[in-house]
Amino acid sequence: MDSHWLLFPCKKTPSPYHEAEPSATSRLPTLPNIMANFNKVVLIGNITQDIELRKTTKGTSVADINLAVNRIRTGDTGERIEETTFVDVTLWGRTAEVTHQYAQKGSPLMVEGRLHMDTWVDKNTGGNRSKLKVIADNIQLMGSKADNDNSSSNPQSTGHSTLPAQVPEVSSFPDDDEPPF
Repeated sequence: MDSHWLLFPCKKTPSPYHEAEPSATSRLPTLPNIMANFNKVVLIGNITQDIELRKTTKGTSVADINLAVNRIRTGDTGERIEETTFVDVTLWGRTAEVTHQYAQKGSPLMVEGRLHMDTWVDKNTGGNRSKLKVIADNIQLMGSKADNDNSSSNPQSTGHSTLPAQVPEVSSFPDDDEPPF
């Protein structure tokens, strides 16, 4: 294989059986940063509380939900262990509105999004605070409204719906330090 096809330049150790090549890595073309950042989260869990829909000062709908994500594993002695992780998720735009309309506490939900670090100054202590959360890009309702209300026993009504999130650009937030709601 020609050395110009190598993705990761490496220094070759000369073999005692072959003549050493003159600087094989110096013949490689300069590659762009091939380790691009990747920030993607996919979660399936249950909503832990009823959804409160708010509006920003510009009229964009926003909802913060908490998702309980379960993991079942087997312990050292063979016992079944269930671990629950609670994840804060922010929904924007039409996705927030539809989720508010069709989902409620206990509803199963799939969220596809990205991690985001919220930082702020605590008003009581004056210290810096931070919280890691998920900004939803897409959601999928895992059951119908009737399933969530327990008023339908029809197993064929799955009510799957994929909804794209409308995440505003950072520049669309007000310039002040307070949240826009």
